Amino acid sequence: MNIAIGQQVVTPLQMKTTETQSVAGLADGESKGFGAYLEDALNQVAAQEQNAKDMNNKFVLGEVNVDEAMISSQQALLSLQLTTQVRNKVIEAYQEIMRTQI
Repeated sequence: MNIAIGQQVVTPLQMKTTETQSVAGLADGESKGFGAYLEDALNQVAAQEQNAKDMNNKFVLGEVNVDEAMISSQQALLSLQLTTQVRNKVIEAYQEIMRTQI
């Protein structure tokens, strides 16, 4: 589901994954590891932050509306918050595993 705001099309994060890459990787007999998924997710967060920065610069120049710049900034903020929460949960799970006695 894409939402058009002015000239910008907003796509939810879960829809941005490219199915052709994962299907191509599986067709070659290679599966994508956890590290690759993590790297892709961090790259998407970085891309959203760069997009927010670009939109803010365009807003200052008067090329986009305030609503477009704010939506872009909020998307980047939510992605960063989600990434931080996932990191915290991974660290918490690791610490719990380390406390487990064998």
